[in-house]
Amino acid sequence: MTFTCNPAHKFTKLLLAVLSVAAVNMPVSAFGESTKQPPNIVFIMADDMGYGDIQAYNSESKIETPHLNQLAREGMRFTDAHAPAGLCVQTRYGLLTGQYPFRTTLKERTDPCIGEDQLTLAGMLKNAGYYTAMLGKWHLGFVGGKDKEDYSEGLHGGPKDRGFDYFFGIPASLDIPPYYWIQNRKPLLPPTRTIGNNFSEGWTKIQGAFWRQGRVAPGFVHADVLPTLTRRTNFFLDTQAQLPADSRKPFFLYLPLPAPHTPWLPNKRFSGKSDASMYGDFVMMVDDMVGQIAQRLEQHGFDENTLIVFTSDNGPVWYPADTERLGHSSTGPLRGMKADSYEGGHRVPFIVRWPATTPPNTVNHHLICHTDMLATFAALTGQTVPDSQAPDSIDQSPLLTSPQLDQPLRETLITSNNNKYYGVRNGNWKLITGLGSGGFTQPRDIKPSPGGPTGQLFNLQTDPGETKNLWAEHPEIVKQLQDILTQSKASGSTTK
Repeated sequence: MTFTCNPAHKFTKLLLAVLSVAAVNMPVSAFGESTKQPPNIVFIMADDMGYGDIQAYNSESKIETPHLNQLAREGMRFTDAHAPAGLCVQTRYGLLTGQYPFRTTLKERTDPCIGEDQLTLAGMLKNAGYYTAMLGKWHLGFVGGKDKEDYSEGLHGGPKDRGFDYFFGIPASLDIPPYYWIQNRKPLLPPTRTIGNNFSEGWTKIQGAFWRQGRVAPGFVHADVLPTLTRRTNFFLDTQAQLPADSRKPFFLYLPLPAPHTPWLPNKRFSGKSDASMYGDFVMMVDDMVGQIAQRLEQHGFDENTLIVFTSDNGPVWYPADTERLGHSSTGPLRGMKADSYEGGHRVPFIVRWPATTPPNTVNHHLICHTDMLATFAALTGQTVPDSQAPDSIDQSPLLTSPQLDQPLRETLITSNNNKYYGVRNGNWKLITGLGSGGFTQPRDIKPSPGGPTGQLFNLQTDPGETKNLWAEHPEIVKQLQDILTQSKASGSTTK
């Protein structure tokens, strides 16, 4: 194959050089003398995509998602997968550290969220001999925080200091300034200019093509971010294919996308293509990116031994009025939305395709959490997680070959939203430690009436939409779940 570097895309030659040097200087493989190459891992995390957006999860979805549907047909679709929180920063922290975010104080606006001594998913895989790359949204802070103005000493405490060999992306969501591109520890151009607020008529102030006013880099265009990340992802895979096979490391490619989080900015190819307005069009753009990745993997012969995960960081910003107006429920049958303690806030699509291992067209109903990825990938790559690290990560690797085990590997789950409300799960029972949503859905908080319930209890097997509060009927279950939360806080870890 002849590879042509397109000079129209800045810095692609630099990336090729970085990757090539890394491969040439690769140390002795961490996998010893084994001739079986460990799987490449591509982990795609959409931003604010709902459980009901993908047609494979919701036959009534008004959004065409052919590539994600195909990924589900070729792999395993999880129906009970959860983010550890209903918000962006918390979920990213939980995914990369294997720790529930409520166990720490996250100050991404002022400090790096992940400590220097914390093992990360990328760091673990790097120790296992992987080349680790991240393209997309970091949102876990840098030294100096978002008010940083002097970039001469670089950006520290970010991906390059937390296990990634290479990083290209943006500091946070595309509605949160400052807006600029980062490569490794340096801005391509610092955010020296200003941009005003942007809103869309007919939507709430946090929907549509919304972003906040603030600092922006010269030439930075919000609508170009997802297309740029798509091109760079394709280039990354092209570059990997160029490396000599006998010196190529397995790669871990983490793709935390900025979409379909606001601003919803579908390009001309997708504008007006869905029946769910500009949000649905933007989801279709994400679906197309997944299709391009799958095609590139097949083109380069990587597909058979590449484990692809597609998921979302939390639920969507989609109000009941949007469902009524457009006839599309972004959360499918689930109640609530982003930030909520209800299932719509944290139950997310989760699809795994690994042709060499995972049986195709399978559905998995076991409970899993993003925090489980560190222990799961450690098991797949022969690594041992130190006892002091990833306290809420459970090895779920057996599920990739046996989708329906007799006994679940994870029985409990604790979710949080800014540590206001907790959601506590054990089997089919779920407790919420307050009477409102705890998030964006109104009412957010309800004061208990004298002698009445102080929280909510649902049986998700019979009531997945969380419509009937069983708190008063099952005080013994309430106490059991309260005890799980108390014990988890006291022990600092999840046992099962």
